[in-house]
Amino acid sequence: MTVAAAVQPRPLMIEFLLLATLATLWGASYTFIKLGVQTIPPVTLIAARTVIAGGLLLLILRLRGIGLPRDAATWRHLAIQACINSVLPFTLIAWAETRIEAGLATILNATTPIFAFLITWAVTRHEAVSARKLFGTIMGLGGVCLIIGVGVFTDLGSDLWGQLAMLLASLSYGAAAIYGHNFKHLDSMVPATGSLLCGAVVMVPLSLIIDQPWTLQPSQASLLALIGLSVFSTALAFVIYFRLVRTLGSVGTTSQAYLRIPIGVGIGVVFLGESLAGSAWIGLVFVIVGVAAMSLPARSKA
Repeated sequence: MTVAAAVQPRPLMIEFLLLATLATLWGASYTFIKLGVQTIPPVTLIAARTVIAGGLLLLILRLRGIGLPRDAATWRHLAIQACINSVLPFTLIAWAETRIEAGLATILNATTPIFAFLITWAVTRHEAVSARKLFGTIMGLGGVCLIIGVGVFTDLGSDLWGQLAMLLASLSYGAAAIYGHNFKHLDSMVPATGSLLCGAVVMVPLSLIIDQPWTLQPSQASLLALIGLSVFSTALAFVIYFRLVRTLGSVGTTSQAYLRIPIGVGIGVVFLGESLAGSAWIGLVFVIVGVAAMSLPARSKA
């Protein structure tokens, strides 16, 4: 019994370490994007991201002996999922970070669960709503208002459009989380790989037409950021995510949604020298409380 008690916590500790790693990888993505768009246009950056990450995940599927779907109906769903889960939000985030700081982008993008709840409550009704989730929604929306500032409607500058782009990306992520129910019958890595590959099919031609990437001269820092974004914050993050869904469950894995907020903000402050206004820090607290209230499972009765 003594030996078993000493050994049993080790696997759980590994899962918690992986959870923190996942939050760090996704929190770091905003800094990778901020560095990447300095010399790589947003469309080309996201095209390269989807190609590299999708290719790596396809390789992992092959190593696991799992094939992609062959029916047209599934690929239509994957194409829609790609548009709302990668093409639109990835591009909006990359464009927004040409105007706003990575830390602010991290905070605004953490509102995704709030939009998912609002869509569920107002449109789909596929899950029951509760007072705790409503409280979380109010806290989260209050945090967004504090982050953007009370004078947002009197100062329609470039920063505002960047903030609105981040919120639209969060809305798109929320819709994608709900639409993902169409893939319950598939291995969890299949829709991730398929949607990224569909995203690459959309983004690569746009990159060739809009940016003409062969004329670009990206810096070494931007190229390294692109590699880090694709390999670590996309491909590796997906692998860790799907493992945690299997070991900790979906509810436990969603805790990274508010874990990555302070991590992402901290990375932007430490490595990019960014700073946030006092109201933004208060809004950060509101968003974390709101997302936690919406994500944590209800306490079961004895």
